[in-house]
Amino acid sequence: MSTDGPHPDPTDATAPVSFREALRFWFWLGCVSFGGPAAQIALMHEELVVRRRWISEKRYLHALNYCMLLPGPEAQQLATYTGWLMHGTRGGIAAGALFVLPSLVLLVLLSWAYTAWGSHPWGQALLWGLKPAVTALVLHAAYRLGLRTLKERWLWAVATLSLLGMLWGLPFPWIILGAAAVGFYTARSGAPLMPTPAPSGVQTHETPPAAPKPDRDSRLPWLNDDTPPPAHTRYSPQRLLRALGWGLGLWALSLGLLALLLGLGHTLTQMGGFFTKAALLTFGGAYAVLPYVTQAAVDQYGWLTAAQMMDGLALGESTPGPLIMVVAFVGFLGGHSQAVLGHPVLGGVVAACVVTWFTFLPSFVFILAGGPLVESTRQMPSLAGPLQGIMAAVIGVIVHLAGVFARQTWLPGGWHMLPDLAAVALTVLATWLLIKRQMGVASVLGVCTALGLMRLFFT
Repeated sequence: MSTDGPHPDPTDATAPVSFREALRFWFWLGCVSFGGPAAQIALMHEELVVRRRWISEKRYLHALNYCMLLPGPEAQQLATYTGWLMHGTRGGIAAGALFVLPSLVLLVLLSWAYTAWGSHPWGQALLWGLKPAVTALVLHAAYRLGLRTLKERWLWAVATLSLLGMLWGLPFPWIILGAAAVGFYTARSGAPLMPTPAPSGVQTHETPPAAPKPDRDSRLPWLNDDTPPPAHTRYSPQRLLRALGWGLGLWALSLGLLALLLGLGHTLTQMGGFFTKAALLTFGGAYAVLPYVTQAAVDQYGWLTAAQMMDGLALGESTPGPLIMVVAFVGFLGGHSQAVLGHPVLGGVVAACVVTWFTFLPSFVFILAGGPLVESTRQMPSLAGPLQGIMAAVIGVIVHLAGVFARQTWLPGGWHMLPDLAAVALTVLATWLLIKRQMGVASVLGVCTALGLMRLFFT
């Protein structure tokens, strides 16, 4: 089959993709997937649907809708789902792992550099510039999610109550469960519901277009709408139970070994248990679960400080892969500060790997176990109300997180000290650049970093 000519035969179909070719693509994707979930989903759409013709538009959107209903990083789960659709279990594991691996390596290196040189004047200047940018990014996340979610009064009420609940110290899981219950009751009562929000719901510089651009390539996708389902995509209760058994078994074995070898109270065992819970509560993206992670990592376990958490988020924004990978920074600093396994750097690296394993293992289980079931159905309308309630609650949680970060940025010396007016001004500038000018995340981080260095030079 040849597709080099200007008028390809519309009956042509894309040749099946080998597993080796797919591996190269997934590794490349993991290295270039900057910009958050919206940009990552747009990039995958461009490469998988439009350019390479590996999967059809409808199948891609069907997979995306399922991943949007799950807790966890949508883009990484979408990559896992597509890899599984193409090459079965090994394809799903390879796609999901390679989407995360480059980010993990980079964050471990950056975390080590942070512990080694973070207190240097140049390092302090860089971090001073990045902290207002992080606060602005959190505000921008709340703004974007609010635009596409808060379409009804009851959703505004849920978001407000969520914010008040965080201020009163209610546990994050209870807020999520309460919002889901309100959404379920609202749906049952016949109140109006909005379409399930998707990352591309708000048109910005980093989101995919609402409708695909006209496609000049007339080749049929390899996995087309009417392609006979491969054997591994056919649902059966036995296959579901087998996948769940493998996933739960791996989780129990890994956490059990940590508890057996190190003890229930050891830092690594605590990290394994905590980040499993966090992985099951990440509805609405990384910004939604960061308050929960911050509260536990800073206040409950003492793995790092709130200021260090902000620095980690800034580093996470500057690396490819899902933003939830900031948990690797949390793990590294926790293992480093407590010299896990007797050595700070070794303890940090091991802790970062442990945290990553327990954070992403549930995502693989959701896809590999639920994929065949999802392929056999097209709609899950009963989840629309609870999901929208959760998304509204997430907005309140994100606004609370922005307040925590703003306090750390503007009042580094505490409430009794005068605010850092330069940091306040830089936060306002970064927020304006993101919302009004629609400047890219990398550009805003670069501007704030440059201003931080200039402040060091002129003071």
